[in-house]
Amino acid sequence: MLWVDKYRPKTLDHVVVHDLIAQNLKKLVTEQDCPHLLFYGPSGSGKKTLIMALLRQMFGPGAEKVKVENRTWKVDAGSRSIDIELTTLQSANHTEISPSDAGFQDRYVVQEIIKDMAKNRPIDTKGKKGGFKVLVLNDVDKLSREAQHSLRRTMEKYSAYCRLILCCNSSSRVTEAIRSRCLNVRINAPSEEQIVDVLEFIGKKEGLQLPSGFAARIAEKSNRNLRRAILSFETCRVQQYPFTSKQAIPPMDWEEYISEIASDIMKEQSPKRLFQVRGKLYELLINCIPPEIILKRLVYELLRKLDDELKHEVCHWASYYEHRMRLGQKAIFHIEAFVAKFMSVYKSFLIATFG
Repeated sequence: MLWVDKYRPKTLDHVVVHDLIAQNLKKLVTEQDCPHLLFYGPSGSGKKTLIMALLRQMFGPGAEKVKVENRTWKVDAGSRSIDIELTTLQSANHTEISPSDAGFQDRYVVQEIIKDMAKNRPIDTKGKKGGFKVLVLNDVDKLSREAQHSLRRTMEKYSAYCRLILCCNSSSRVTEAIRSRCLNVRINAPSEEQIVDVLEFIGKKEGLQLPSGFAARIAEKSNRNLRRAILSFETCRVQQYPFTSKQAIPPMDWEEYISEIASDIMKEQSPKRLFQVRGKLYELLINCIPPEIILKRLVYELLRKLDDELKHEVCHWASYYEHRMRLGQKAIFHIEAFVAKFMSVYKSFLIATFG
């Protein structure tokens, strides 16, 4: 088992990084006055860990007994019916889904599937219908406006016996109507000092000797992402132990790959090179690297190699295509369009400068 899973806090009492939030959540459960919740904060900050600990606090160890199902629903889309396939994680008391996985059909997911789940009351141990069930919805900031409006109506209609726990990276993309119906819980990225504490705790549990400053170097490279820091720590352990004070902290494979793509783009600007880059971008996408992360990292790598006078224009086009990517469906089109635009801008600059 990976350390990131092995040392994930199972209960709210064991949460270290966001202990104050954990204690407040525990009070909510003990007072049996748990509203709809919206957890938001950067990736790797601990949102999912807190949600799973909260579910265990509510329902006991049964919340961990989940089964993964790929389910297909038939829903009415106006004059025709369509099949929507989604992956769900289910226990006796809660269901977790990512409605944004359905793309532009996400509003049908909310209108039909979530409504159907919400209106079925849970059955307690005595066979009676009672209490409430919990729906955990991931990436609600990626839902379309129509889907979010439908979600608001579902929240109101079934609030007597269904609680929604919403999870996202940015609350600014969640409508005010939904935010106002939830208790908003901001999960900050852990500080480097907190990450160091967690790494030293794991090192102690694993019986490892850490050189002075080693954990601090991993924390610094993690960009305040706790999950990433723990994965890097385990990678270092696999690559070389005992640790040395000068030991290199390896970057993520996908980051190195994007750095190579940026170098390819800078070396040659041609249709042939654009075609090659497209293949590499597809490879990143099919390995589940989020498109917005790919674009952000690619821009970062390109800006490192550019003259100051071009940086402003490149940032302008990056934000333009990022916005279009959020509105559209096929991320590859928009990332490739940015690469093509960059090639055009950079080639014009080279011709104007060097002739």
